Order: sequence, then C-alpha cells, then structure tokens
Amino acid sequence: QLQLVESGGGLVQPGGSLRLSCAASGGTLNYYAIGWFRQAPGAQREGVSCINSDDGSTYYADSVKGRFTISRDTAKNTVYLQMNRLKPEDTTVYYCAADPGRATLNSYLYESWGQGTQVTVSS
Repeated sequence: QLQLVESGGGLVQPGGSLRLSCAASGGTLNYYAIGWFRQAPGAQREGVSCINSDDGSTYYADSVKGRFTISRDTAKNTVYLQMNRLKPEDTTVYYCAADPGRATLNSYLYESWGQGTQVTVSS
C-alpha cells in the first residue's frame, strides 16, 4: 500500500520561498505520476503541478507557472515542490498524490493521497 507524507510547509513572508517534500513508502514513486494540489478556503481543489513517471515531463497551473518547480529524487523516493516568489493567495494546505497513469492536474484521477502540509504566506 502506497503511503505519502508531505512536509516542508510553514509561515513565510510574501516573496519568500519554501520547498515541499512528498515522501513515499510502500511503493516506488518512480512508477507513479505525482501531482501537487491545494485547496484554499471557499475554493475548489486546484491542481498545482504534476510530473510523469515515464519521461519526467512536468505541468503547472497558470497561477504558479514560472514560480514553482516540481522534481523527483528517485534515490530518496521523494518528490519536491520548490515554491518561489510566494504570494498570499498561495496560502492553503498542499497535498501530494500518486497515480499509476499519466500525470494530470485533475485530482479525481489520483488514487493515493497524503495528509497535506500547511503553507501560509503573510506579512
């Protein structure tokens, strides 16, 4: 059974940076498409970024493109989300998810989910 644990969230000022980690156990992340998602208060869940298992191709939501970078460390069985130039509207809980299919920003297509890590961007 694949289990995912997010970490790296916290409080940061606007314009700052954080790196989120998604560590896997019970399976190899290299065999899964991995997505990062977030859900702000009163909003629907948003796909932030994802990475494919086969060719490593990546995708980003328009709201984070140019600021966030997703990457995978096969040796550590961990996927990262580097978040730069953070904005207050980035504040919410961030989740990682895994699926054996192709990477997508549609959260309904993912099978395994972590519990989330809180990101707060405030002055």
